[in-house]
Amino acid sequence: MGKIFGTDGARGIANKELTVSLAFNLGKAGAFVLAGESNHLPKILIGADTRISSDMLMSATEAGLCAMGANVIRAGVVTTPAVAYLTKLYSCDAGIVISASHNSYEYNGIKFFNRDGFKLPDETEDQIERIITGEGGGSIKTHDAIGRIYKEVQCIKAYSDFLLGQCSSNISKLKVLLDCANGAASEIAPDVFKKAGCNISHIYSQPNGLNINKDCGSTHISNLANEVVKGGFDIGFAYDGDADRLLAVSEKGEIIDGDVLMSALTLFLKNKGLLYKDTLVVTEMSNMGVDVFGKKNSVKIVRTKVGDRYVVEEMQKSGYAIGGEQSGHIILLPFSTTGDGILASLKIAQILAENKLKASNFFEIMKPLPQVLINVRINNEMKTELKNDNEIQTLYRKVTDELDGNGRIVLRVSGTEPVIRVMIEGEDLELIENRAKLIADKIKQKLN
Repeated sequence: MGKIFGTDGARGIANKELTVSLAFNLGKAGAFVLAGESNHLPKILIGADTRISSDMLMSATEAGLCAMGANVIRAGVVTTPAVAYLTKLYSCDAGIVISASHNSYEYNGIKFFNRDGFKLPDETEDQIERIITGEGGGSIKTHDAIGRIYKEVQCIKAYSDFLLGQCSSNISKLKVLLDCANGAASEIAPDVFKKAGCNISHIYSQPNGLNINKDCGSTHISNLANEVVKGGFDIGFAYDGDADRLLAVSEKGEIIDGDVLMSALTLFLKNKGLLYKDTLVVTEMSNMGVDVFGKKNSVKIVRTKVGDRYVVEEMQKSGYAIGGEQSGHIILLPFSTTGDGILASLKIAQILAENKLKASNFFEIMKPLPQVLINVRINNEMKTELKNDNEIQTLYRKVTDELDGNGRIVLRVSGTEPVIRVMIEGEDLELIENRAKLIADKIKQKLN
C-alpha cells in the first residue's frame, strides 16, 4: 500500500483507489487515534459533499467508527468548514469530511479534523496510517460497546446561524451571483445570503451526484464571469465542491483570485484592529504582487509550502490572523479554523458595502504580476521523478537565470491528483508564456 494521505487527506478514484474497505479502516484507525487515551465514549461528526460516492464512503467510514465504539453525528451534506465548526461546537473528539474538494465526481476523499476544528498535522496522519498498515490500534467493540449514529442533529441550521452572525453590515444593496459548483454549498450559501438581506441569484446549485465541479465553480469560473456581466451583478462568488475555496468575479467580468481577495481582507482586518502582528501568510504559489502589496501597506508577508493546512500551522504557531492560497483557500482565524468560502464571501460583501466600493477596485489594492500556470497531467507513478530528471532540472535553471530576479518559476507536484504544476511569473507575459509551455512540454515528454 502506498502513502494514504496526501496534502489534503486521503484521496483517489472512488471504489478504485479510495475503496470501501479503506474508508472502513480509516474510520477505525481515526476513532482510535483521535479519541486519545481517555476512557470516555468517543463522539465524531461526519459530513459529505454531493458526489455520487459520498453516501457509500460515508456509510463505510461510519461503520468503522462505530466498530471502535465511537458515536457518530451525521451532519449529511455540508461544507468542509461546516464540519470544522460543528466538531468544536458539539464538543466532538474529531470531525470527518467525505469530499474530494475541487476534483471531478469520480474522485473522493476523506479528511480529518481534530477536536478544535483544525486539520491534522502530518504526525497524526502518519499514526493513523501505521495502524491501518498493521501496527495495531485497539480492538473492535462488541455487545453494548458498539457505537451508534445520530442523524437528527440540526447541523445545517447551527452552521448557517454562525455565518449570519458574522455578517454585521447591511449588504442589501448588493446584487450578487453565486456559483455553488453543484456541491455542498448549493443549499447553504443561497439561503445564508438571502437571510442576510442580499439581492441574490445562484447558478450551478442543482447537484445530481455527477455534476459537482463540472464546468463550474472556482476551477471553471468563465461561465460565472459571463453571467455577472450579462446580469449586471456587483460581484460573483465561486465556491468549489466542498466550499472551502472562494474566487470572485468583478462587475467587469475580471477574475479575482485568492491573492487579491486576501489582500483586501487583510486591510479589512487591519482597519478592525484584528490583523495580529500585521502579517499575511501565503504559499510559494502566491503572486509576487502580494509582496508589493505588503511593502505598500506595512504588512509582513510570510510564505509556506503549498497546502492550506501548512498555512494554518504557521498561523497557529506565530499567532497570525489571515492566510491562504491563490487558489482560494482563505483562512480567517479570528472567525474560523479552516478555509471557508461562504464566510469569506460574506466578508468581501461587507467590505464592498461598508466602503461603497466596486469589486474591480480590489485590483487597486493588489495588482498581480503577469503569471502563467500550466497543469501537466503525468503518469501518477512518475511524480517522484520530477527532481531526478536532469533535462527538466537543467531547463528549470536556464529559465530561472533568464528571468534574472525579475520573476520566478515554481514546479510543484500536486498532492491531490496526477499533475505537475508549472508556474512562472515575470514582467514580460509573452516570454513567460513561451517558457512555461517549453517546460510543460518537456515534463509531458519525460514523465509520461
